[in-house]
Amino acid sequence: MGEPMRVRAVLNGEWTEVRVLMKHVMLSRLIWDKTGKLIKPHFIQTVRGTCNGKEVLHVNFGGSVARDPYFSFKFSGGKLGDKVVISWVDTEGDQRSDEATITA
Repeated sequence: MGEPMRVRAVLNGEWTEVRVLMKHVMLSRLIWDKTGKLIKPHFIQTVRGTCNGKEVLHVNFGGSVARDPYFSFKFSGGKLGDKVVISWVDTEGDQRSDEATITA
């Protein structure tokens, strides 16, 4: 399990804007450490976002996403006080899920 994400959800008219900062190494290719040992790629593969259990985001990341990715997205139908949950799964099977409450 990775470090906690920073998740913010703000209602702006009919749209809810969600901002997410994920802490992850995002090793995108085969690399070797100083001793010559091979380090396999290790990056977030799938990100999902839900609002009150309804999926509002599904993203498949590739190896080209930078370390500690930040992204934002908007969706309609959110209300003040609704719960937004962001979760990810990486190439090693690690998972993380964090939530935020929609504010004004």
